[in-house]
Amino acid sequence: MTEEYRNWESFSHSGMVLEGGGSRGVFTAGVLDYFMEKNLFLPYTVGVSAGACNALDYASGQMGRTKDVFIVTDKKRRGWSMEHFFKTHYLYDMDMLFDEYPNRLIPFDYESYKKRGMRVEMVVTNLTTGRPEYLSDYKSSKRLYKICRASCSLPMVAPPVKMGADLYMDGGLADSIPFGHSLMLGNKKNVVILTREMGYRKKLKSGMEGIFRRMYKDHPALVRALINRPKVYNRQLDILERLEREGKVFVIRPTEKTVGRAETDPHKLEAFYEHGYNTGVAVYEDVLEYLRR
Repeated sequence: MTEEYRNWESFSHSGMVLEGGGSRGVFTAGVLDYFMEKNLFLPYTVGVSAGACNALDYASGQMGRTKDVFIVTDKKRRGWSMEHFFKTHYLYDMDMLFDEYPNRLIPFDYESYKKRGMRVEMVVTNLTTGRPEYLSDYKSSKRLYKICRASCSLPMVAPPVKMGADLYMDGGLADSIPFGHSLMLGNKKNVVILTREMGYRKKLKSGMEGIFRRMYKDHPALVRALINRPKVYNRQLDILERLEREGKVFVIRPTEKTVGRAETDPHKLEAFYEHGYNTGVAVYEDVLEYLRR
């Protein structure tokens, strides 16, 4: 295989679409680490929540970084704790995840991210409109981490993030699998990495509607997005699976049992990462063939 087929500049009008899923993002990290080993980079990447973190490390070319952030054996560096919850009423320590980690603990290579010239967008949900927004930044690392933080700010376990005059939260609330946005940008070929198995469909858990209405009563559009999320997500999967059958998108998903969103067991996470890496190995040639068609 010649190098030209591995260089992202050879694959114009193509995109990498990364679903979120909390700890399940370690599967995506495995797939992308193998792609990076093979120097397979696409010119556009869009990520949601944990997928936004994957997107940044993919664009900076930092193999293994996402894995190191996800698989933590030191509980004090885990990014969430009951102690933090009792202090702040939020389970996740977002300052550690989006300040300590990228700046000091496991530094993000912002200069490499800028120099590569890949276009990266992260999905956030506007609390006022309940709509998704697709944001990026190549001038300020501080704002870049802030966008990623907003994309990962899950309801009830993390606070909203203020940017400008607006508040933002997890992008998955409004657009969990943004392949439609990538298509709209003119990317005719899209590689979509999911973190759920084939056939999965989302359900709104009993009692959650009332909790959402009470907790976010000042943001009715967000409440609507939260309540409608399973319906919107399942519709996205229906469309994605149809496009997959038609050969219009290339979907990569787990074929083994997935881990939970908040899984912390390093052995389980390592195994799920390896499943992602091995999946990347298995589909690599097929991905190249799809992109070249």
